[in-house]
Amino acid sequence: MYRTGSYSIVTDMEGRPTTVVGFYGSVLDGGPPARRWDRWRPSVSLVGRDDLVVARFVLLCDAATAAGAQQVARDMREVSPETDVVLREVAIDDPWDFEEVYGALYDVAADLAVDPDREDLLVHITTGTHVEQICLFLLTESRHFPGRLVQTSPPRRRETPARGGAAVIDLDLSRYDRLASRFERERQAGESVLKSGIATRNAPFNATVARIERVAVATRAPILLLGPTGAGKSLLARRIYDLKRQRRGVTGAFVELNCATIKGDAAMSALFGHAKGAFTGAVAERAGLLRAADGGVLFLDEVGELGADEQAMLLRALEERRFLPLGSDKETSSDFQLIAGTNRDLRADVASGRFRRDLLARIDLWTFSLPPLRERPEDVEPNLDFELEAASRTLERRVTMSREARAAFLAFATSARGVWAGNFRDLNAAVLRMATLASGGRVTEADVREEVARLEEAWAPVAPASPTAADDDLLAEVLPAAAVAALDRFDRVQLADVVRVCRGARSLADAGRTLFAASRARRSSHNDSDRLRKYLARFGVEAAALFGRPS
Repeated sequence: MYRTGSYSIVTDMEGRPTTVVGFYGSVLDGGPPARRWDRWRPSVSLVGRDDLVVARFVLLCDAATAAGAQQVARDMREVSPETDVVLREVAIDDPWDFEEVYGALYDVAADLAVDPDREDLLVHITTGTHVEQICLFLLTESRHFPGRLVQTSPPRRRETPARGGAAVIDLDLSRYDRLASRFERERQAGESVLKSGIATRNAPFNATVARIERVAVATRAPILLLGPTGAGKSLLARRIYDLKRQRRGVTGAFVELNCATIKGDAAMSALFGHAKGAFTGAVAERAGLLRAADGGVLFLDEVGELGADEQAMLLRALEERRFLPLGSDKETSSDFQLIAGTNRDLRADVASGRFRRDLLARIDLWTFSLPPLRERPEDVEPNLDFELEAASRTLERRVTMSREARAAFLAFATSARGVWAGNFRDLNAAVLRMATLASGGRVTEADVREEVARLEEAWAPVAPASPTAADDDLLAEVLPAAAVAALDRFDRVQLADVVRVCRGARSLADAGRTLFAASRARRSSHNDSDRLRKYLARFGVEAAALFGRPS
């Protein structure tokens, strides 16, 4: 391993050979030949060091500097006979042209036979033009040159001109403690942004947020947020945008749409825009939300509610960044990042044909599930503090809770009684109600008891609906009232549906084909009329009462 030092290189790589790649410097390595040994020359000084044995030095040059490079190569061999100096001419006409230089060095890296498990590679970045040095840095950082950078420097006073200093720069930033601590502080700050500054304690949720932070700053690929209504998908999407904007990952706006609120042409127009006259009421051109999100983030909540046409258009917009506004024959474009949210099982929707498989595959690259509040009881307390602060801002007065009130609320909220059907929406509403009613800005135990009673009433199971009056009226037309009342709930609902189908059919056979369509496909012989007649007879219903004539 090479250790960085101001003026020395130390090696303890168990005798592994070292290869150096670097440019011949026409200014620093070149100059008047007569006095070349009286001055510092970076390439020559590097192979002449006592603390580094260079087995091979690949000296790069172009056609214009080849003659000078040959002289320096001879001097390097004289200083270090054990070094195999390989002069390699690269096809660079303009050493200040980034594209040309990068391409030429990319080819050098591809051809360079270096086994990082058996030898060490140092990339010398002291010589060459600034563009050449930058390209060497980039190709080393990307591991096309599988080694580390070495920087040489002129000698200090009282040092011989040939020596000078040298330092190895390891691009593995995780090895530098001070840098690593800065990265950790930045990561923690990013997670705090995503959590709205709430010191959450639930380990699985915190792990999810940590992963979202890494993804949010590293990519503009689609992100899919799963979770029940009120779990915080919309807030998290906004926080992802805020974090990306802080890190300069986006420059455009945050645009949001709940897909459950629009259908048909309204959905197409809202998303993709429309041309003037595209439909009744389209009196002017509309840009649409995809255009508004250009350079920014588009959050589509309840994305599973999109219709088939909108899904197809969205898929193309994601893949090609182009789409056709409604009623227009001219394509437009938008470079946006999609964050999608849903409480639906999109895979089940794909299986049923409700959602496009290819669209799900496109947006399912980074998927994160947000748990409901009832699965995060340890996070109720920090979120309570957050909601109290939010309520204080809303009401424009400081609101607190007494110790007893706080303990009573947390005991309820974290128990099995705390259903939190609406998740954080319920918590937000509960705290806001208590804060609004708090006398003198202090929530008491009495306020908590009142709110708990209200929540439990709201969360109480709803009794199943009784059979509809319409079903009873329909059955009363074909059966005596006593017979209808004697029917089990299951039979009442099923028989009412059968009677309704029969009333709409031309004959008993026609009704049978409708009612038994699924099962008749599995039978080799069909007698739907007899099957239906026997079913009706079980309840004392005559076919003639339904069709007016035998079938």
